[in-house]
Amino acid sequence: MILSRALAAAICMATPLGEALAESAPALANHRAVYELSLLKTSGAKAPAQARGRIAFDFSGSACEGYVQNFRQITELQPSEGAPKLSDMRSATFEGGDGGDFRFKVETKVDNSRAEEVDGKAKKSSDARLSVDLSKPKRARVEFAGPMFFPTEHLRKIVETAMAGEHLLEAQVFDGTGDGEKAFDTLTVIGKPTTEPPQEKAARVDELKNMRRWPVAISYFDLGKKDGQPIYVLSFDLYQNGVSRALKLDYGDFVLSGDMTDLVLQPTPACKK
Repeated sequence: MILSRALAAAICMATPLGEALAESAPALANHRAVYELSLLKTSGAKAPAQARGRIAFDFSGSACEGYVQNFRQITELQPSEGAPKLSDMRSATFEGGDGGDFRFKVETKVDNSRAEEVDGKAKKSSDARLSVDLSKPKRARVEFAGPMFFPTEHLRKIVETAMAGEHLLEAQVFDGTGDGEKAFDTLTVIGKPTTEPPQEKAARVDELKNMRRWPVAISYFDLGKKDGQPIYVLSFDLYQNGVSRALKLDYGDFVLSGDMTDLVLQPTPACKK
């Protein structure tokens, strides 16, 4: 899902950034955030009649030590007929500060079913190929031609693109979701920056006051199918330190909104010399 991550590699840009970025992105903020989910919009026969849930997100680390993410999303969907469906997804990841390696563990449970687990690690080679080694749900090895971003790396590139005044970014992304054997084509559209005070009380903290943020929409496609309909679209306001607010999760038949209800910002650790 959401709230992605940092540092370079090569990608295919919809518009070139020129010889150098206008500004380098600041350090990503270590933080914990909670978002309350509610049903914003429905369309189609498969859309739920009601929906609610919560996202808890914890991000820490630095470009020197690497980045740790812990994420949990609980969603209850009430169909127009029948019993509600409760899903509980947890993920824990570590991403190298240089964007070269990625470890991931994802656990998904629906209602009272046994949890489905994905556990693996991914590494980039010098020729930009990506190798994924899985231990769960089964032992497997997958390779992608690349170049490809991991989540923090992707987020950092979005911030850099926004700060350079650009509005489009195309990239291939691997985040370990699904069965761990899948990567995505993505298209990010970046709107005009603002420093207006946000609506949520949780986001009106001194650390974010007068900090630029951009409306961002990321469309996720199966590899090689970005000319078709996206699998889903994730929209949010992105601060230049990587904090996100005003989430929208568009699954096609329905859209969930995520309002920030709690935010704790913590110091980013200094690099050890």
